[in-house]
Amino acid sequence: MYLLGIDVGSSSVKASLLNAENGGIAGTDFFPKHEMEINAAKAGWAEQDPELWWKYTKMAVKSSLEKAGISPDEIKAIGISYQMHGLVMVDKQHKALRPSIIWCDSRAVEIGNKAFQEIGAQRCLSQLLNSPGNFTASKLKWVKDNEPHLYEKIYKIMLPGDYIALKMSGELTTTASGLSEGIMWDFTTETPADMVLRHYGFEKDFIPRLTETFSNQGELAGAAAAELGLSVGTPIGYRAGDQPNNAFSLNVLNPGELAATAGTSGVVYGISDEIKFDPESRVNTFLHVNNTSQAQRLGVLLCINGTGILNSWIRKNLAYSDISYDEINELAANVPIGSKGMSVLPFGNGAERVLLNKETGCHFSNLNFNIHSTADIYRAAQEGIVFAFHYGMSIMKNTGIDTKVIRAGKANMFLSPVFRETLAGITGATLELYDTDGSHGAARGAGVGAGIYSTFEEAFRSLKKLEEVSPDTSKAQEYEQAYQNWLKTLQTII
Repeated sequence: MYLLGIDVGSSSVKASLLNAENGGIAGTDFFPKHEMEINAAKAGWAEQDPELWWKYTKMAVKSSLEKAGISPDEIKAIGISYQMHGLVMVDKQHKALRPSIIWCDSRAVEIGNKAFQEIGAQRCLSQLLNSPGNFTASKLKWVKDNEPHLYEKIYKIMLPGDYIALKMSGELTTTASGLSEGIMWDFTTETPADMVLRHYGFEKDFIPRLTETFSNQGELAGAAAAELGLSVGTPIGYRAGDQPNNAFSLNVLNPGELAATAGTSGVVYGISDEIKFDPESRVNTFLHVNNTSQAQRLGVLLCINGTGILNSWIRKNLAYSDISYDEINELAANVPIGSKGMSVLPFGNGAERVLLNKETGCHFSNLNFNIHSTADIYRAAQEGIVFAFHYGMSIMKNTGIDTKVIRAGKANMFLSPVFRETLAGITGATLELYDTDGSHGAARGAGVGAGIYSTFEEAFRSLKKLEEVSPDTSKAQEYEQAYQNWLKTLQTII
């Protein structure tokens, strides 16, 4: 008996087949093998064609199934994880009307800021727990104002994972958790946020029917089953945005638990059972996957857009062509803490919420031609990403998130010893690394939603911890000094 997890990212789509009984991965693959293109017609824009997500979903599922060597009938449920905050608009024929405006697109910043003032800051924060900001609702308002010929054709709006579920089942649905990430959920009424819809002049029936995060959300229809190589009627049992799902994949479900990820963007995501918010909306509160009316579970999310993308940019542009990330990590590890005084601000991937939606660009500071080499740049970049995390985590404390243990999958930036040791060293938290990723979490979620696992504890019984990194207290002062140098640079640009 197997569970299929699909993780639709902005770099690739990954699929994994998880053995429901022992937690082993029978087959996994991702496509494309290069980073998926993000189209930017103007500075600050970021779009992707939803049909590309579907194309790569089909490729990843077929390859995973082939590698596993199992019958499609052995797959008992499907789970979907997806890049958050993206806007997909479809017409009555369920066809996407335009490319999706994805999470790192910053064109709607001023629209959201204006709505925050006009609706009222206190009202937004108390009912939405966020500013409308640069989220899905504000992106839709941009379309309304700038592409009215497309806006008038809208039948339903949805998030990227809703679109993949639609392609699979033919059913138009969304989740409360998804609406909360689009700033279209009222936490006081526990319904779609009428005040946002009214303010922006949206039709209320643009919102698809709500379905539960863990539930039978539809079944695989004939045409989609044939395209995927799966069996008709296989249920979709789970759907969640990538960061709530990353936390779920690490069994981060209860107050005080915290997850982190550092792919293209970086996220720290902590769980709370209290309605709290940052007055400046620099960190954001959403419904977590296991929120219920009986047990409130909220996820406080810190997002840094420029993390792994900075590491990737340096590799492509400042390193010799065939260097690997492992070699970069080795060179960085030979540089002392603080990178000999150099600091890197990693904010070069659009407007940063943690900086009040400012688009500052990436900064290299105190670069000295006489003492610094590319190895120093490698370390300074990784330290800069960690220090951006630490800066945001200090804001998260005001929402009740206290960091003692951080859980992460051993992947992406967490493969670097410098990154891991710096994060533990500056936060004072123990870092736990697990053998999991978003597609694994989506598969486990599908098992819960389909009733194959009766409890979360059963779903995570096989989750394996790979490594634990404790903070080196003997180096705490060095890490703090390096952070203060970095913070001094940041304060000159914000």
